[in-house]
Amino acid sequence: MLITGIRTGLLTVPLHKPFKTALRTVERLSTLIVSVETDTGLNGWGEAPPTGAITGDSLGSIRGAISEYIFPRLKGLAVENLEVIQKALSSSCVKNTSAKAAVDMAVYDLFGKMHNIPLYRLFGGFRNTVETDLTISVNSPEEMAADAKDAVARGFRILKIKVGLNPALDIERMAAVRAAAGKSAILRLDANQGWSAKEAVRIMKILEAADPDIELVEQPVPAHDFAGLKHVRDSVATPVLADESVFSPADASELIALRAADMINIKLMKTGGLANALKICAIAEIHSVPCFMGCMMESKLSVTAAAHLACGRSVITACDLDSPILCSEDPVRGGITIDGSRLSVLDKPGLGIDGVDGVVWD
Repeated sequence: MLITGIRTGLLTVPLHKPFKTALRTVERLSTLIVSVETDTGLNGWGEAPPTGAITGDSLGSIRGAISEYIFPRLKGLAVENLEVIQKALSSSCVKNTSAKAAVDMAVYDLFGKMHNIPLYRLFGGFRNTVETDLTISVNSPEEMAADAKDAVARGFRILKIKVGLNPALDIERMAAVRAAAGKSAILRLDANQGWSAKEAVRIMKILEAADPDIELVEQPVPAHDFAGLKHVRDSVATPVLADESVFSPADASELIALRAADMINIKLMKTGGLANALKICAIAEIHSVPCFMGCMMESKLSVTAAAHLACGRSVITACDLDSPILCSEDPVRGGITIDGSRLSVLDKPGLGIDGVDGVVWD
């Protein structure tokens, strides 16, 4: 089975309400759908959302990287030779991790179809279902409290609370969310690089005194500030999750060596796909560091790839894969099933995706 072409197209999906973090506000999902074509007629599905504030990628840069650099290197390669394809993909251009991720998951999809195996089984087959949290966007304390109350009423046990825009207001936000969600709700805190190390320590000590049950705090400091991340980790009781600080296996190795974080958040758009994500899993497992499976603002397509990895590997102990739940429509046929907070993979070859409706192909 030889790679003969790569098609790209734009998919736009409305959200139930704007998604707000310390880094950006998203009104609707706009993402690039990728189809890797072969000489057998089979195709593999991938996706790359532009997330300039985190990965630096735009729709134009993703399209350009695939058409100008990635496809010329992959054209004519055999799908069964995954290692050859991965080396060609990695060396096709520097960075451009979202473009690489889309093509990588599409090739894995083809590999699974070729061998009639679902990817979660290829990755280890540890389970076939995972639980996701639900994100509460950063807004006024009152609006966040209302959103938290609604989420709990819908059956979500775990809430991911976005903060990082105003330290004083962040404390009010967390108090309002806890009051609305109740003591039984599991709260995760995500500052999206919004604090300095000193601010993070001060804020977390105040929050811990009021609410000692916060499960974790994610990326409290700027991505490049490994020393600051370590300072926070050493100074607070709440476990620290590294997100934007970790793109590559090398980043994971450095953070673990520094003891700068308690957990590592793996996102396929940061790692450049499943192959590097698997390497991060292996590094973390060696050092007994648990991993967290996250996503950008993505459709069910690439979240299906993330869910297959999370189901395959036991080192991934928690998930934030709620972006399809935040969408008001689901144009993806097949893939994971979503029942409230529960995401389940199916025993269909590859990603188990049959198609995507509404794509405007280039």
